[in-house]
Amino acid sequence: MSSLIKWPVIRLQELAINKKNAIVGGPFGSNLVSADYVSEGVPVVRGVNLPKDARFSLENLAFVTESKADSLKPNLAAPGDIVFTQRGTLGQVGIIPSDTKYRRFLISQSQMKMTVDPEKANPLYLYYYFRMPSTVTYIENHALQSGVPHINLGILRKLEIICPPINIQNKISATISAYDDLIENNKRRISLLEKMAEEIYREWFVRFRFSGYQTAEFEKGIPKGWERGKADQFFEHVKGKSYTSDEISELDENSMPFVTLKSFNRGGGYRGDGLKSYAGKFSDKQIVFEGDVVMAVTDMTQNREVVGRVARIPDLGEKGAVISLDVIKLVPKTISATYLYSYMKYSGFGDFIKSFANGANVLHLKPDLVTQQVIVVPPEELRNKFDAFVTLIHEQVGVLTKEIENLEKTKESLLPRLISGKLSVADLDIQFPPSMVDDEAA
Repeated sequence: MSSLIKWPVIRLQELAINKKNAIVGGPFGSNLVSADYVSEGVPVVRGVNLPKDARFSLENLAFVTESKADSLKPNLAAPGDIVFTQRGTLGQVGIIPSDTKYRRFLISQSQMKMTVDPEKANPLYLYYYFRMPSTVTYIENHALQSGVPHINLGILRKLEIICPPINIQNKISATISAYDDLIENNKRRISLLEKMAEEIYREWFVRFRFSGYQTAEFEKGIPKGWERGKADQFFEHVKGKSYTSDEISELDENSMPFVTLKSFNRGGGYRGDGLKSYAGKFSDKQIVFEGDVVMAVTDMTQNREVVGRVARIPDLGEKGAVISLDVIKLVPKTISATYLYSYMKYSGFGDFIKSFANGANVLHLKPDLVTQQVIVVPPEELRNKFDAFVTLIHEQVGVLTKEIENLEKTKESLLPRLISGKLSVADLDIQFPPSMVDDEAA
């Protein structure tokens, strides 16, 4: 513990490398349009590549040809550069990783990039600095409010940064990065567990290699004893709560969590960051608890990325959470929640049902269509054996998810204290984590 240290406060532009286009935005208007995108080439950095829960995402990359990238050289970024969102979700920030096959990236019209002078600042320190809620609020307060709130290169260059000496920046980055490495390790373990659950499901119920399959008899393409019927024989659905913007607020310990489309992550499953609270009226049926299964029935993307996606609700406390009108709860009748979730996620049902969604601007899936589909369900004895395996997996996933939440909370509370100097790292002999060692080696 130390007394507060007064680090200098300087403008962001003073930390950029002394080269042309060190701080630059994306191409203007018609210089880059969706028709320019190709299946492979030079990746384009968009908002989707700057997730809340990672430094950068290489999923859902768009690409342009090498020649197109050459024509937009001033708008290119390289590994180690920091990317900021200009309009849309203000406060989005990412750092382009070094451990990819791509050596250059094109910035989209809604992004800006900065190449940092390594003698003045650690890019990872700046990334963490811009991830702090206080910095996001600072950016929002400096945004231009005409039309969609946005910032420009002039505002970005003049943003003020608490700037400790580079050796202190390195130690702060190493300290926080160690938490990130633990979080990523837990995420990898969760991914392996989920793949294990998927493989068991597919082996037993898609490939029909369940215990005793060698002697099983088949009838109309399915084993004898398996039941074919409308989904509403096996589960029912509950619609979520409609809401107005003034009923939604930031989540605190006294409010009721609100499950929306943002609760569904891209890889499948539930995400808890950015959870909001709901202050309106709702019925008991619209409350979900740990282990409940929910499905997204609305999609804002128009490319059916979210609609039909399912998630298991984690432990959100004794009060549970309320589901929004964009979500339905799937309630088991003659099957378990474990089997229901697995069926919805691994059988291909979600991909099939999303084809029924329609709408001019926002895609909607009628909840009744979900329970009117014909599905095939194995016998209870086989389902029980499956549940015994997969329930253990879900329990392990729950433990790891809690660990991630605790690590995130610790990291978020620690970072401002390190940056302000309330906690000093000057005299600490800090072992740099693998992620920073790899970046430096690259």
